[in-house]
Amino acid sequence: MKTMYLNGVSVAAVALSLMSMAAAQAQTSGGEAVETVIVTGTSQARTEMNTPLVAVSISSDRIQKLQASSNADILSSVPALKTEGGGGEVANNIFVAGLPAGGQYQFTPLEFNGMPVLGTMGLNSSTPDIFQRPDLGVDRLEFVRGGVSNLFGSGGIGGVINYIDKTGGDTNHGVAQLELADQQRVRADVAVNGPIANNLFYALSGFYRYDNGPIDTGFPTKGYQIRGNLRREFDSGYVTIYFQAIDDQDQFYGDYPLSPTNYVPVAGNNGKKIYTTETSALDNLSFQTPNGVFRSSVQDGASVKGGAVGADFKKEFADGWAMNGKVSIASYRHTFALFSGGDNITNLPVGQAQFMQQYGYTPVSAGGTYNGTFTFANTGATVPSNYLLWGDRVTDRNRPTSTMSGEFNITKDVTSGDWKHHFTLGGFFSQTSARDNDITSSYVGDFDSSPQLVNLTVTNVLTNTQTIVARNGMVDAGTGYTNNYVDARRYAGYFADQMEWGRLILDIGGRYETEVGDVRKEQSSTVTTDTTPNLSSRLAQVVWGNGAYLSGRVSPSAWALAGGALYRVSDDLSVFLNASRGFFMPELRTVVIDTNDDVQSFKAEIIQQVQGGVKYNNGRITASLTGFYTNLSNRRNVNLINGPTPGSPPDEVVNMISTESYGTEATFNYMITEALSFESNFTYEHDEYTQYTPVAACTSCVGNWLQRQPDIMFNAGLYYDDGMFDGAFFDTYTGRTYTSDLNNIELPGYHIVRLDAGYTMDLGQGEKARLGFDVYNLFNSQAATEGSPRQGTLQSTGQAYFIGRDVLPRRLMMRLSYRY
Repeated sequence: MKTMYLNGVSVAAVALSLMSMAAAQAQTSGGEAVETVIVTGTSQARTEMNTPLVAVSISSDRIQKLQASSNADILSSVPALKTEGGGGEVANNIFVAGLPAGGQYQFTPLEFNGMPVLGTMGLNSSTPDIFQRPDLGVDRLEFVRGGVSNLFGSGGIGGVINYIDKTGGDTNHGVAQLELADQQRVRADVAVNGPIANNLFYALSGFYRYDNGPIDTGFPTKGYQIRGNLRREFDSGYVTIYFQAIDDQDQFYGDYPLSPTNYVPVAGNNGKKIYTTETSALDNLSFQTPNGVFRSSVQDGASVKGGAVGADFKKEFADGWAMNGKVSIASYRHTFALFSGGDNITNLPVGQAQFMQQYGYTPVSAGGTYNGTFTFANTGATVPSNYLLWGDRVTDRNRPTSTMSGEFNITKDVTSGDWKHHFTLGGFFSQTSARDNDITSSYVGDFDSSPQLVNLTVTNVLTNTQTIVARNGMVDAGTGYTNNYVDARRYAGYFADQMEWGRLILDIGGRYETEVGDVRKEQSSTVTTDTTPNLSSRLAQVVWGNGAYLSGRVSPSAWALAGGALYRVSDDLSVFLNASRGFFMPELRTVVIDTNDDVQSFKAEIIQQVQGGVKYNNGRITASLTGFYTNLSNRRNVNLINGPTPGSPPDEVVNMISTESYGTEATFNYMITEALSFESNFTYEHDEYTQYTPVAACTSCVGNWLQRQPDIMFNAGLYYDDGMFDGAFFDTYTGRTYTSDLNNIELPGYHIVRLDAGYTMDLGQGEKARLGFDVYNLFNSQAATEGSPRQGTLQSTGQAYFIGRDVLPRRLMMRLSYRY
């Protein structure tokens, strides 16, 4: 058992926080504390004080202020969620307190209007925030977890993240915003809604932006998204049709070398700090394959093009009966250029002689027989002899995805004596298909930001034979090849009874689900494709698909039971408790198939959770305190780790683990005046591995803390809005984390402070204009948000550099908005 400690926070301060904070947060644009209505994870809307769940709601105005670079900026304000946004706008890693994961929303499905962006996660490692993005058309964000919230719809054992759109009403409303920032960022947003005809309403929103930052890699972020809905209301229900179209490409920041002592950027060969080792010089990367010339799309970064349509309806009948249904269909073309943070040979910046030796050409200066000639690929000039070199891999991922989800339920309200019942019987179905076609190449450049590519030719001084080791910067034309096709179908049925008896509220329910997954994995061979004289074997040969496939099917099934109770002690105070036995279906990309097309054992992961606490809301103060306990067993934990073959792409390493965690969540919101409020939340967790196999991967992991999970997280801020002037000053703190299951490298905690201020002019007739300024990372904090997932346990203390990803740098944004 690890010793419990509170890194960087005094025990007294924590004790005070726990007395005054809460685990359910109500936020509005003006700082007013109200009882927020929650609709996520249930079939019956309830105020937050009347639900035995842990729930958070964030308003559209607050979302508009929180979002600086990505979805992570918004979710970082939610208790119990750790977010890593250092990669840029998309592919954020989201962690739920106490649950082991590689991020990627594994335990927290991302939903829009109650339907998941992806019907099944884990067909590859692409995240749902690539495909759909929140914008000014969002009305609010809801995050709920615990109790029966994991029974409905797609199920979210760690919690459900649900963005709910604005719909039109009888009056026209709209907002337009122009945002400018350094690195040539220009973003235009618009959202409008209103009536079309009697009982027919519309809403439309979208954005376009161009951005070279916040870190300039030479790969710009650019593109657009359009979303909207049409709503027809009836006396006894409604029908809403949703649609989305997106054509967007985002730069994604990979891992790069940092200081091994304080994990901050270091100076490169030119004496300037390095903030990225990605380079647009790779735009022309190409090589011969058995199928012709392969040309990289690395310049597109993380790109997506496609769209979605969906609908939901509700119909109420006599005698308390009602029907509810939702459906969503989407199809996307998607590519992703991933920089691995090392070439799996050197993995650190090295001198030129050491680079030659590690690639198998021992220089004369080290007792070998080779001399090397290093030149810049773009100019032909000689690389200065004191320049360090950086070898890295880039993987072109081609991942077209299609998904369809549907949910239907019938509800019945029954009154029996003093008891009121809300019965729900429903089902969920999804079908998701995705390809995972990955082609990995290796390159070398000088050790600077956006490095120049380097060529290397070596000469054997005994035979005078020359070998081209690096050509146009490339050292390995095709070091890895993956081509998988995965299809997943999920069938689930659920029931629930949500009861009320005076001040007592009880929830009970269950779910049964079967997932059918079909996996096809193409095998690969090493083929000579380039016969240019004197090429190294790494450049002359590629690893490529040979047309032979291994195929397998898995069909795990699992059941869940959940219950919760809340007692309304008074109008201001509630106490609650919930417990659940749930499951998480393993990621289908982890399916292991042997040469006989037999599949390794594939079972659902069982998660047991208990949460309980108090909630308080007197209109001026919103506060509560929650304790939680989580036990997970039979977890197929997947990490992309450098393989045993030097230069090869990362392998998907699967460890079977069990974990246990406990902790507390709290928030405290105080409306100081009508215009000024203080808001805060706090999370402490203690977690550890209770089982870890194969033990050879980590002989002492049992009892260790979970990797990448912080011990402490908190948010605290002041918010002011008097209708004319508004401002916000708030801090997000993420506590210490460990880079791997070995717990051998501890990353210290860090703060990200935000400042937002604005002036609003009243133009009359309901029209307003606002000029605002927002500063992200006000004090330009520098800290590693994570170590390199690809190097995993290979990193250790005492190395010349630490490979990881830093907090995004300070950025000033100006926003001009108009609303009516």
